[in-house]
Amino acid sequence: MNMADRIQYLRKTKGISQEELADKVGVSRQAVSKWESEQSTPELEKVIIMSDYFGVTTDYILKGIEPVVDKEQKNREFASKVLYISSTAFIAIGLFCAFAEWYEKQTMEAILGAIIIQVVGIVGYFIARILSEEKAPFYVNWLNIIGIAFMPTSMATGFISLLIFKQGWVAPYPIEIFHTLNFILVLFVILITSYIILKKQIK
Repeated sequence: MNMADRIQYLRKTKGISQEELADKVGVSRQAVSKWESEQSTPELEKVIIMSDYFGVTTDYILKGIEPVVDKEQKNREFASKVLYISSTAFIAIGLFCAFAEWYEKQTMEAILGAIIIQVVGIVGYFIARILSEEKAPFYVNWLNIIGIAFMPTSMATGFISLLIFKQGWVAPYPIEIFHTLNFILVLFVILITSYIILKKQIK
């Protein structure tokens, strides 16, 4: 891994775009792009600013010499990664529990437990952010958005379908043709919009 790779790695680990890093360092986005593509190298002053911002040594950026990380910090970073992945698992489990409970009982009270499971996942996600400065991977953020948006989107589109087409149900998953079509359209917009926003943040 050369200096260009290390700068890019640190930036993506931080979860910021080239433009955001450029603002922090005081250069243009094009300058950061050139650093990461080996077209130029940053001045020592900029390397020092980046080392402070990323929490690494200048030797790491310049030469790839790994800093000595204390055991507690490593443990916090590991716990953070586990919590990020667990948050997605809890949100997914909550969603499937809602499906099962609604299919059997078809009452809003039946899915309260599933909502609580999802809330636990959301809380775990934010605890992970507190434990470590390292941001969640793209796939964790995107899957969490999908999992959290699924039920509210289904319920909202079900309500709209009932009002307009007299079909559907305010349920955690789409029922009837018009409800399903409305749900697919809205969820697709959410998927594409969130994908673009998240990708832009790590560009």
